Amino acid sequence: MTLTLAAAVLAEFPVEQFLEHWWVFPVSVLFSMSALSSGVSGALFFSPFFMLVVGLSASQAIGAGLMTEVFGMGNGLLNYVRQRVVDYATAKWLLVGAVPTVVVGAFAAHYVPTTLLTILFGVGLLGLGGFLVIYDPPEKCVPGEGEEKYLKEKNSGRGETTIETTDGETYTYDICWRGPGVAMASAGGFIIGLISAGLPEVTTTQLIVRCRLPPRVAIATSVFVLAIAALAGAAVHALAATPVWYVVAWSIPGVLIGGTVGTRVGKHIPSEIMEPAPGVVFALVGMIVLGSELATF
Repeated sequence: MTLTLAAAVLAEFPVEQFLEHWWVFPVSVLFSMSALSSGVSGALFFSPFFMLVVGLSASQAIGAGLMTEVFGMGNGLLNYVRQRVVDYATAKWLLVGAVPTVVVGAFAAHYVPTTLLTILFGVGLLGLGGFLVIYDPPEKCVPGEGEEKYLKEKNSGRGETTIETTDGETYTYDICWRGPGVAMASAGGFIIGLISAGLPEVTTTQLIVRCRLPPRVAIATSVFVLAIAALAGAAVHALAATPVWYVVAWSIPGVLIGGTVGTRVGKHIPSEIMEPAPGVVFALVGMIVLGSELATF
């Protein structure tokens, strides 16, 4: 029975289309290297590429971007787990907000009219680009600098969290008020399900500036949350429509290779170049997506 099913799947695989899209592989290696070296979501690179260059519909591009990202973040996530840097108590609450809304957003992406979805995607890229330009990268954010008086009171007296990493570092910080974190994760989950990006870029910074988490812990926790949320979103996209296997069959091995190189490359790129670059790139891509869609009216 299993062999028969496998044979049927292989018989339906579009081999000709697959071979025609070989060039997606080297591009995926490059995108994965760029994403990991700059510390941003890989789907921000892939979804516009799948939409504007490969020619997929908006919903197909978003689903393929999420599926590619799930595999691309594997190495980074595994390293964070091995280093014991993830704050699982905080991650649990963020997932309570992110997973249900990423499912809703992923389903919505298949029912929102294509033109409207493309416009939302372009506006989302512009907004995320502006966010990345305005805020410092997570590594340079100061824990608690955005608390303000009300949050400072709400974040106090809730106990402490201690993270002891395998490399000998110990981080001790106050447990923050969960409400804003769950709200941010809920909004980010819906956005990532709808346009395949937004959760880690927003959540990581807010965990630092409003919840006092050390940057290293915030980044690892955000990646952990993103991995599970993106997996849920990718599953919904795969169930709601036929995945474009002839594209992701090239992009997935591309990100696996690019991911092993990206973290090493990032160490040699000057921070004054790398820090503003992602925000500028995403803002430009957002304008291109909007321009290409609005030009058809």
